[in-house]
Amino acid sequence: MKLYTSSFAPNPRRVAIFVAEKGISGIETVLVDLTASEHRSADFLAKNPFGRVPALELDDGRVLCESRAICSYLEAIYPLPNLMGTDAQERAFIEMADRRVELHLLSTIANCVRHTHPGLAMLEQPQFADFGASQGEKMREAVRWLDGELASHPYVAGERFTIADITAWCALEFARGLMKFKPGAEGFGQVQAWRDRMAERPATARS
Repeated sequence: MKLYTSSFAPNPRRVAIFVAEKGISGIETVLVDLTASEHRSADFLAKNPFGRVPALELDDGRVLCESRAICSYLEAIYPLPNLMGTDAQERAFIEMADRRVELHLLSTIANCVRHTHPGLAMLEQPQFADFGASQGEKMREAVRWLDGELASHPYVAGERFTIADITAWCALEFARGLMKFKPGAEGFGQVQAWRDRMAERPATARS
């Protein structure tokens, strides 16, 4: 298999950490340079017509796109350690938490950054600065929700580390890097403590 990815972007990072947490080896990594518009080349668009990374090219030549779909596939063929639930009920609650983080945290951070950061103007045209700023405020609403969740249990989806923690980590690290967002400095102590614990995991340190 070949994993088409890029450095530091949150969705490729989700898959990279998922692979590392599972200890999967043997997947060839192909870096796609977004700043050089390699994701818009004819060769890459033939693999993913939306021009997005990550993309996982299977051994039979088919290409699986969307980070959650890629992780679901890898979970099925490499079931241990389990990161997406062991029974119907746990799978549903983990998926709910992961989806909430993706929709309400990661997407608002991405919108804020893509529409306000000058370094991303080449990826987002036109940029709408007011929309980006409003998304930054909505992001903090999602962090407030997450802070409440982490006051009740140690991990995003409950009592153990799951894919929902990976998604939240990638989202918040993206915000830390490009929005200079520090949860503890804005009163989100539970999120800050969780973030500091996540930073000690070998998979997040390598990503």
